[in-house]
Parts: sequence; C-alpha cells; structure tokens
Amino acid sequence: MKLSSQEEYGLRCLLRVGRGAPEGSVTIAELARSEGISEPNVAKMMRHLKNAGLVQATRGQAGGYALSRPPGEINVGEVLGALGGRLYEPSFCDTHAGIERLCTHMPDCSIRSVWRTLQQAIDQVLERLTLKDLLGSEQEMNVWARAGGPPLPTIPQHA
Repeated sequence: MKLSSQEEYGLRCLLRVGRGAPEGSVTIAELARSEGISEPNVAKMMRHLKNAGLVQATRGQAGGYALSRPPGEINVGEVLGALGGRLYEPSFCDTHAGIERLCTHMPDCSIRSVWRTLQQAIDQVLERLTLKDLLGSEQEMNVWARAGGPPLPTIPQHA
C-alpha cells in the first residue's frame, strides 16, 4: 500500500495553508517554494482541494488560498479522498477481474475480506484525525497515535 505523491504533497500544501500567512492566505507560488513542488503540481492539487470544498480561493493582488473551515472540522480522510481516493472500494473487484468478465473469486473471496477490514481500520483513524491534529508537532502526533487514536477493529479469528 502506498500513498500517491498527490496525496502526500496535497496534504502538505493543505497543512501549509492551515498554518496560514500573515495576510491570511497562501499563494500557489508560496506553496510551491515552501514545499519544493512545481507550481503546476500545486495548482492541480489546490484545484482538487477547492472542488472538494476544503479551501477557498481569492483572486487578485492579495489573493491566495485559505481553509474553508476551521482545521478541527477537516478530517484527513476527507482530504485524502479529494486528492486520490481510498485503498479499497467495493467496485475494485469489478475492475480487477483479469481477462474474465467477473473475478473468479467473486462468490467467496477471502482477500476481499482483508481489504474491507483494512479499509475500515484506515477510515476509523482518518475520520478521527483532523487537520488541527496534524498542525501540531511530530511528538504530539506520536502521543495521539499511542493514546488518542481510535481503537482498531478486531479481525475475527477462524476456528
């Protein structure tokens, strides 16, 4: 499992916007410079974040991007969904059937159960984790992960 560069860089840009600038918004050029990402890439990610309602854009001399809601109201799952999607969607099996019309494991698939369980665990963490949490330090996030993060779902044991 990998995060895409768009998800990683987009989240970093959103954190930078969350930290703000003295003027209240951050430009594409400022984001590109501070994150070491090309301006066209930043523009593409910010367009996705704007379309998802996570940031608002202001045009003009003092323009730029600002969060559309307080950081505590933006969960990381929503951000990653806007930038790339989820690890597992139920439609995954329909698009990965190989040369057959339907996956040969469709009626009874143990792999599908694993992906579904992993996705549920990831969703629980990402829905509870907000941009406000990520605006803290790495040490604060380590504490959150050890104590404040949600419990992971239990995986049923087979007899």
